[in-house]
Amino acid sequence: MARLAQTAGLTDVQREILKTVREFVDKEIIPVATELEHRDEYPQAIVDGLKELGLFGLMIPEEYGGLGESLLTYALCVEEIARGWMSVSGIINTHFIVAYMLKQHGTQEQKDYFLPRMALGEVRGAFSMSEPGLGSDVSAITSKAVKDGDEYVLNGQKMWLTNGGSSTLVAVLVRSDEGHPEGTAPHKSMTTFLVEKEPGFGEVRPGLTIPGKIDKMGYKGVDTTELIMDGLRIPANRALGGQTGRGFYQMMDGVEVGRVNVAARGCGVAQRAFELGVSYAQQRHTFGKPIAEHQAIQFKLAEMATKVEAAHAMMVNAARKKDSGERNDLEAGMAKYLASEYCKEVVEDAFRIHGGYGFSKEYEIERLYREAPMLLIGEGTAEIQKMIIGRRLLEEYRLQG
Repeated sequence: MARLAQTAGLTDVQREILKTVREFVDKEIIPVATELEHRDEYPQAIVDGLKELGLFGLMIPEEYGGLGESLLTYALCVEEIARGWMSVSGIINTHFIVAYMLKQHGTQEQKDYFLPRMALGEVRGAFSMSEPGLGSDVSAITSKAVKDGDEYVLNGQKMWLTNGGSSTLVAVLVRSDEGHPEGTAPHKSMTTFLVEKEPGFGEVRPGLTIPGKIDKMGYKGVDTTELIMDGLRIPANRALGGQTGRGFYQMMDGVEVGRVNVAARGCGVAQRAFELGVSYAQQRHTFGKPIAEHQAIQFKLAEMATKVEAAHAMMVNAARKKDSGERNDLEAGMAKYLASEYCKEVVEDAFRIHGGYGFSKEYEIERLYREAPMLLIGEGTAEIQKMIIGRRLLEEYRLQG
C-alpha cells in the first residue's frame, strides 16, 4: 500500500470497498488504459466490470437497490479509478450527479422509477447545464421549456455532455418562465427536466438529437457531446421534484458533489503521476547514478508528494462536510481548485523527470499530461471557484456595524 494519500477513520466496509476497487484498477484499467485512450475507444469491458462491482449504485440508498455509501466512500473510489484512467471516473461521475439529484430532489414516483435501475447501471445518467455561448455563466441559459397541456416543449442547444451518447437519462436545465413574473431573477425561472432517450448518436427520440462525439485533446474514451432539442415533448411529471423554478438550486446541489468528484480525480491523476515519476527516477541513470540521487530530482519528488498529500486532505474534508449535512460549497470549491492546480503541477514535474521520453506516446505520462488540463475547467473553472470561495469568505468574515 502506498504511503501517500491515506485516509484516517474509515470503516472496515469502506476499506474493503477501496481495496476491491484498487485491485480492479491495477488489473483491469492500468494495463489497457493508454491503448484504449490512444484509440479514443469507449471502455465497455471496464464499464461492465464496474457494474459487476456494484459501483453504479454506490451512493444510491439500499431501499432502491444501491449500496447506500457516503460521498466520502464515492470520492475515494473515484480517486482510485482516476489513478487508473480519468475518463472512466467521468463515466460514473455524471451518473452519480443525476442519481444524487434524484435522491435529494425527486418526487417519490421519480425515485421509484429511476433509482433501482440506475443502481444496476441499466439506466445511465448524464446531466446538461452548459450551452455553446455561455460557459460558466449558467444564468445566461437560453434553452427553453414552454407548457403545452400536460407536457412541456423543449427547444435549444446544450454543450459538453459527458456520457451524452451512452446515457439513457439526461437531467437537462432549461429556462421555464411560465408562472414567474417579468423581472424574476434568472436563477429562479429554471427547471431541470428528466429526459429519457435511447443510447447512441443521431435522433435518439423525437425532437432530440445527439450529433456525435466532440474530438478532444484528452479525456478520451468517454463520449462528450452536444444535445439539440427541437420540439422535444416531455411530460410535466418529468420536471425534477414535480415543479418548475427549482432547477438552478437542484443543479448547484449536484455540482457540489461534482466538485468533490473533480477534486478526487485530480488527486488520483496526481498520485499516478507521482508513482510514475518516483519509479522512473530510480531507473534512469545520468552521470553514473540514478537521477533520483540528484538533489534537483529529490526536490521535485518532495514537492510532488506534498501536493498529493495536501490535495487529498482537502478533498476528504470537503466530502466529509457534505456527508455531515453541512453546507460545503466553500470546502468543495477550495478542494476542486487546489486539487486541479496541484494535479497539473505534479503531472508536469513527472513529465520533466521523464525527460524526452515523457513526450513519447509509449510512456503513460504523455496521456496524463493531456488529461490534467480538463480538471482546470471541469465543473467550473479555477476562476469560478475563486469567486465562490471569495464570496463565501466575505459572508463568514463580514465586518459588523
